[in-house]
Amino acid sequence: MKALCWNGKHDIRLETVPDAAILNPGDAVIKVLRTAICGSDLHLYDGFIPTMKAGDILGHEFAGEVVEVGRAVQRLKIGDRVVVPFPISCGRCANCRRELWSLCQNSNPDPRIAQKLYGDSGAALYGYSHMYGGYAGGQAQYVRVPFADVGPLVIPEGMDIEQVLFLSDILPTGYMAAENCDIRPDDIVAVWGCGPVGQFAIRSALLLGAGRVIAIDRFPERLRMAQEAGAEAVNYMEVDDLLEELRWRTGGEGPDSCLDAVGLEAHGNTLGYYYDRVKTAAMLEMDRPNVLRQAIMACRTGGTVSIPGVYGGLLDSVPFGAAFAKGLTMRMGQTHVHRYLKPLLARIQNQEIDPAEIITHRIPLREGPEAYRMFRDKVDECVKVVMDPWAA
Repeated sequence: MKALCWNGKHDIRLETVPDAAILNPGDAVIKVLRTAICGSDLHLYDGFIPTMKAGDILGHEFAGEVVEVGRAVQRLKIGDRVVVPFPISCGRCANCRRELWSLCQNSNPDPRIAQKLYGDSGAALYGYSHMYGGYAGGQAQYVRVPFADVGPLVIPEGMDIEQVLFLSDILPTGYMAAENCDIRPDDIVAVWGCGPVGQFAIRSALLLGAGRVIAIDRFPERLRMAQEAGAEAVNYMEVDDLLEELRWRTGGEGPDSCLDAVGLEAHGNTLGYYYDRVKTAAMLEMDRPNVLRQAIMACRTGGTVSIPGVYGGLLDSVPFGAAFAKGLTMRMGQTHVHRYLKPLLARIQNQEIDPAEIITHRIPLREGPEAYRMFRDKVDECVKVVMDPWAA
């Protein structure tokens, strides 16, 4: 089969690899019909996530058709169309029973690396390093899906696969990030980053009753998409002081919630950003937390900072004293996708949200290596890339 494989920093290749196969009785094999490049895949592309190995198959956003099931699988049958959550969850451990699906205690076959780095391991993830289980990802023609009775959601008849593809990750991620803000009527929510997760966080905050959403980015096409969803747009490159701009827009208080949909590769035009660039280049810092600093400083007293953006290591000069002094609530973590599949599917069916509207590029899998660069560099107004593994 064909698959996109990681072979080092900025080195993604379309390769011929062995077909996905059943390894355990609870597995299924999915013929991938659509797959996408996620913003967090760029952290692999740029070399920020450790424990990748040459030849690893990438991708954790995919949907397709069941073509084989293990003898213990009861809920799926051959021919079902399914969308698959990016965390791999067993459904039986204490965290799965608590619906903390992305913190599954059983799916990572070698949790020692994560335990050493973070104190404990969360769930395994598709196509996202050996620290997270070393599972092959879905940017391929076929993929093995373990715990097949737990994760995949059967797509209802008549629904286009692109309508539900983003239930695999970015729609629940944006929704959970907004839900973590505990939004009350008339709340003001500021969202840093108008990429795919930011777009869904904006839409979700409005669905959950926010009075205003302020979208912060530097790319006009992303800000335009945010405005079309109902947000106010702020290009941080065009204001003298972003924090003062947010105070002015919120009557001097600051936003009720600040949402960091950027994460470890944040850009900016502040001294903190240039400090991070120097330190990460010299291997003295692992992440660039410029947005996180701004979110903490901007948020009103007693407000919430929600962090769906991925962070991978140690952060420098984060104003934690400000977070303490202001009494902020901070909520973060990998998305518990399973929890949101059916509720968000219902919102799609009720036409409350159209996930496919953020797709800007549809390409065959063979163009994937170039698409990584295009997505990372925002070439051709690229917001979201969807790939067809079977297109010529």
